[in-house]
Amino acid sequence: MSDKSPKCRFLSVVEAAEYLGLKRSTLDHYRWVGGGPKYRKHGGRVFYTEEELNAWSEARQYQDTATRAAP
Repeated sequence: MSDKSPKCRFLSVVEAAEYLGLKRSTLDHYRWVGGGPKYRKHGGRVFYTEEELNAWSEARQYQDTATRAAP
């Protein structure tokens, strides 16, 4: 039997920050104060999925600064 569903890849905080083009400290800050992408905790380690990073990024897509609403 073949499983054709894509595998979920877990990214470390450093990898997730690089994926988004952010500094690790920025991603850490978003996690601390809220407003950042959804994350998972495995033991004491934090992980992100590409799916959640993409969803978070998509929610921050704007046409122009004049009509931009707060996310």
